[in-house]
Amino acid sequence: MTLSYRLALAAARVVVEGRGPLSVDGADHIPRSGPALIISNHDTPLDALVVGVAARRHRQVRFLAKRSLWERPPLGAVLDRLQQIPIERGREGGGLDAAVEALRAGHCVCVFPEGTLSRGRTLRVRSGAARLLTAVPETRLIGCAVTGAGALASLQHRPRVRVVFLPHSRESPPAGHTVGVESVENLMRAIRTIAPPSQ
Repeated sequence: MTLSYRLALAAARVVVEGRGPLSVDGADHIPRSGPALIISNHDTPLDALVVGVAARRHRQVRFLAKRSLWERPPLGAVLDRLQQIPIERGREGGGLDAAVEALRAGHCVCVFPEGTLSRGRTLRVRSGAARLLTAVPETRLIGCAVTGAGALASLQHRPRVRVVFLPHSRESPPAGHTVGVESVENLMRAIRTIAPPSQ
């Protein structure tokens, strides 16, 4: 874990845990080494902070984020220091090549397969996560259900934030794009059972 990431985590913990404890279940499903792909629901802008804090005892997490965030100085420079991965919808590859390289190098990557904030809607699961599994089939797949993060931005309620990490049910890594799609879709359904779409 890099020094920059440790410092960012310290700041993130103030936001996530400053007004109440963070409940984390199943973090031991995150492997301590080797390529790992975390997929999570995305209901609030603070989900990445919550997932990073919840996983901190196990791995540094590299998140896929919209390239437009890099156009906001000094945020872009900060994201680069934290080794986050820019993606761009509509472009060939969309930036997934960098995520593939990260997985092949043994890093832990997090993707929000629904692509954007749910805002109370049930969204289609996009194919990017499955493409990553196809490209690096030895990757461990882990689900992550985040609830209560929306209350972090409100001073009216004491946040009750919970994160549940779910292992992929297959003993062997997914092989082939179709199997990867099914794996991601099934795991997202399990995530949404715990964390229904919220505004």
